[in-house]
Amino acid sequence: MIVNFSIKNFGSIKDKQTLSFEATKSTHLEDFYITEPIKGLRLLKLALIYGANASGKTTVLRALAFLRDLVLEPAEKKTALLQYEPFLFDSFSPTQNSIISIDFIQHGIRYYYEVEFNKKAIICEELNYYNPNKAKIFSRVTNLDNQFTEITFGSKIKKDKSSEKALEANTIWNTTVLGGFLKTNIDFKELREVSAWFSNYLKPLIESETKLEGYVTSAINEADIDKKSVVEILKKADFNISDILINEEEEEIPNGLLEFLEKQVNTHTDKLEEIKNKGKVTTISIALEYTVGKMTYSIPFEFESQGTKRYYSFSGLLSMLIKDSIIFPIDELESSLHPDLFTHFILSFLVNSKHSQIIATTHNREMLTNKDIFRNDVIWFTDKDKLRATELYALSDFDSKTIRDTSNVYNAYKIGKLGGVPNLGDYYVDINDEKK
Repeated sequence: MIVNFSIKNFGSIKDKQTLSFEATKSTHLEDFYITEPIKGLRLLKLALIYGANASGKTTVLRALAFLRDLVLEPAEKKTALLQYEPFLFDSFSPTQNSIISIDFIQHGIRYYYEVEFNKKAIICEELNYYNPNKAKIFSRVTNLDNQFTEITFGSKIKKDKSSEKALEANTIWNTTVLGGFLKTNIDFKELREVSAWFSNYLKPLIESETKLEGYVTSAINEADIDKKSVVEILKKADFNISDILINEEEEEIPNGLLEFLEKQVNTHTDKLEEIKNKGKVTTISIALEYTVGKMTYSIPFEFESQGTKRYYSFSGLLSMLIKDSIIFPIDELESSLHPDLFTHFILSFLVNSKHSQIIATTHNREMLTNKDIFRNDVIWFTDKDKLRATELYALSDFDSKTIRDTSNVYNAYKIGKLGGVPNLGDYYVDINDEKK
């Protein structure tokens, strides 16, 4: 689980901003919102980020996704640039390094990982763990003149010289040590555990336009997601869906498909060879079955509404969140969902999950009208300062004089008292329609 996540000089974020999943001392709704992966450490399952458009909400999620890619998709060549932008609205920040750090739990052990970088290289990084006191696993520095990486391991870490040399050789200057480890045939228990956390617990960013139906359908078809669970989730969301009908067919390879796949960087070579040898591709079609009275009717998925498609996908995610221990970063969680369905999804997650988390951006303000279903420490806001830099802060940061009851939370946010809302002008637009 994530404990804290910090970002500096990344996108619209200039100074260090930290999002924390550590719960306050409040006992409000703690049976649903709070879990304790380590004795004495109370972590929240949910973080909802509110803010105006272009205030930096999505930047927080993209920084988390960037860190995941930095670890799991290491560069193959020294000439490859890291794909991000530092803060650009002053003359100083673009020349400075960026820093991302994350504090997390994996199999009962607390880790702290920090990486400093620019577009060309990883400048330095460190990985520590607490057992119970803080101890170094490794630190890394890069000599920018000769583009050489030097890794130093902590005294408590078991290692051998040949493995160290192999790891240094594969950790090129624009690759993290964890990324270098994934390319090296060695075994470091601590590096294996941390790499597995990034791969298995931290899931890719889901954006509002991300099409998840194919992923969820394939997972159901391969029994990675339980179909009965998804159907039950859909029924409880009032969709009246009684079954998910999946049909597999083999078809001739369409013209140009092989050429297209060969050009894709992420295409698995073995899979491509299998398609070539087979001479056919497998297509999957889906229909949703509805029961009306004693009759059942199936509707092809492409004819469903955007809201139905979105919640079908979210039902698959919810099934995973309940069954496994994972975190999904989700941008614009409310996209295509009725406000009641938005709330139903969140509450279903909170009631049924154990050690999973969701970090999501949203514009849904209705949740703020009902203190019976939210805690102050799960609500976050992004706002811009005078330099147009993102500031990130929690509702729990405000004192009781500012927020006294439920209606005050909603109204205070609505009128801009808490920040995170657009500063709009009047409605008149001066357009020169004079013909020349």
